[in-house]
Amino acid sequence: MSGILWPDFCEISIMKKIYSLTFLTFFCAFSLFSQQMVFQKGEIIGNLSITDTTENTYSIYLPKAFSMDREWPLLMVFDTDGNEEKALSMFMTSAEKEGYVLAAPKLVDTISLTKNMMLTTRAIQKVASLFPIKRERVYAAGEGDAAQFANLMPVLVQGVNGVISINAALTNRELMNRKTPFHFVGIVNKEDFNYPFLLTDAKLLDRYKFPNQVLLYDGTGKWPHASYVQKGMQLFTLDAMGRKWIPKDTAYIKNAYKDDLEKVNQLKEIGDLLWAEQYMTEMMSMYGALKNMDSLRSEQKDLRRDRAFKVMKRAENAAFLKESMLREDYQYYIEDDVYTHNFNNLGWWKYQMTEIDKFISGSKPFEKQMGHRLKGYVNALAEDNISLILSDEVIDEDALAFLYMLKTILEPDNHEFYLHTISLSAKNDDFGTSLFYLEELLKTGFNDKDELYSLENTALLRITPEFNELVSKYLEDARYDIKIEENRP
Repeated sequence: MSGILWPDFCEISIMKKIYSLTFLTFFCAFSLFSQQMVFQKGEIIGNLSITDTTENTYSIYLPKAFSMDREWPLLMVFDTDGNEEKALSMFMTSAEKEGYVLAAPKLVDTISLTKNMMLTTRAIQKVASLFPIKRERVYAAGEGDAAQFANLMPVLVQGVNGVISINAALTNRELMNRKTPFHFVGIVNKEDFNYPFLLTDAKLLDRYKFPNQVLLYDGTGKWPHASYVQKGMQLFTLDAMGRKWIPKDTAYIKNAYKDDLEKVNQLKEIGDLLWAEQYMTEMMSMYGALKNMDSLRSEQKDLRRDRAFKVMKRAENAAFLKESMLREDYQYYIEDDVYTHNFNNLGWWKYQMTEIDKFISGSKPFEKQMGHRLKGYVNALAEDNISLILSDEVIDEDALAFLYMLKTILEPDNHEFYLHTISLSAKNDDFGTSLFYLEELLKTGFNDKDELYSLENTALLRITPEFNELVSKYLEDARYDIKIEENRP
């Protein structure tokens, strides 16, 4: 098998059978003696069967430099919305630069966690049977909900030794075992509500002596810049060198360390001393097994003595404390309001959103970040409760209605929850509530008349004069022109 190299393709002979895969398409040719499989390098190949007897599939990406004469690290990428190829595309550039094979099983949201874990395990086994994967270097990655699934991989699947968790804290701390450590790399936006939780997770992992780093990024996007994903893969590579799983590459270590020192200096120059100090801490764990860190440790001590640093640290800690207390209030009240169907408390939630908006629009940088995190936290609470209620055999429609209404307060520009509220209220013949939320929806600029007139459970509502008058008011022409005439004597 070694020595078979093409500039664009990697050909693999397996068990004297022939499978042919070219340009994302399988072309099967059977013979008496052999079967061959051809994968195009540098492109995502999707819809590959995990086994011959099931419809479960996975996608894969081989870097352009891939060859069969050396072992490669494998990064399993997860997506819980059925867009595994899109998720893979977010890791492609980094995989090219760092030399990783990528694979993504198609998760099924209608089956249990256990079955999805078994599906993922079979996908890993399938990839490892086809390609020379380094046994100790199998990792997992994901963003948001998919990162929560990825977090469980090193805990529940033997042989997965690390995870890149983007904007998601550890999923289940109780399942962690000190005897089976794994490498945790958290990548989080400082405005994401998971940020404080990830800092807490890092302290727990330090106590367990698990290798871990938390990488921070600015901005409002869900996905960090590709350089952060590349850094996550680079950290796994540095760790593998420290553990002697792969040979130590002095030039690689030197270049990575130089880039990280430049990042620290840039953070100092823009005045973000807290981030600079935090990144120094991460560098200690990144390079501790590879080089002497005394110089950086001394530089970090000097920074911690800086008066400006101390002022920033106190301000951030004050924001964290305030945030913690508000989170507890929000969690208590949302659980109570859902349980008691307390529609009267929607006004209180509206007031809380105005207070959060004051933090966001204020001049204190740590409170601005806190405001964004709090808004994300309350939204996550509401969405988690909606998912729980919808998963019940008997749906509590009053609780669901409260949450849909709450979401219109939390995300006033998100049309989805106005429509849900209109539909659910009409289902229960509460046309007054439906009409109120219809007008609130139309005020946001919603103009999809077809969707309004096909909305589930609204057949009777749609033919009322009030419904059509509102549509005419905001969208000019209503579909029905209904007039009610007075009874004549």
